[in-house]
Amino acid sequence: MTALDPRVAVYAGTFDPPTLGHIDLIKRALMSFEHVIAAIGVNPNKKVMFSTEQRLDFLRTSLADFPNVTCDTYSGLLVDYCRKVNARVIIRGLRAVADFEYEFQMALANRDLAPEIETIFLIAATDKLFLSSSVVKEIAAYGRDVSPYVPACVAEAMRCHYPKD
Repeated sequence: MTALDPRVAVYAGTFDPPTLGHIDLIKRALMSFEHVIAAIGVNPNKKVMFSTEQRLDFLRTSLADFPNVTCDTYSGLLVDYCRKVNARVIIRGLRAVADFEYEFQMALANRDLAPEIETIFLIAATDKLFLSSSVVKEIAAYGRDVSPYVPACVAEAMRCHYPKD
């Protein structure tokens, strides 16, 4: 087996939709890694607001100024995807203690499945601690402006999805 590249990290998620918190973590990961892959996990059993193609487009548009970021999709186990793209590191974001328990369990499972792949946690920026895709969708569903929380392309798509009366 070829050694994985320690300069490559994968930041995976559903990104439904991508938030400014997601974008912030990707930009901050670039301070430690030469290349970051923003990978949308595709799970046909998960109910999502935006199609995989839309979410991929949102990420590509939002990260277009960062040539060392690749946006991609994967299905199956994240560690298998990391091996496929030669990434040695998984980046995960933590907002609160509630995130930690789930993320810790996933990191341990990933370590068991692929001990050569390390998980690194980044703490959310303080102004984005409350921010999640679920919160953004709920705000939008009540007709409120989500532009302070998401990239402009996402805010526009959400305005179209939840038009004001």
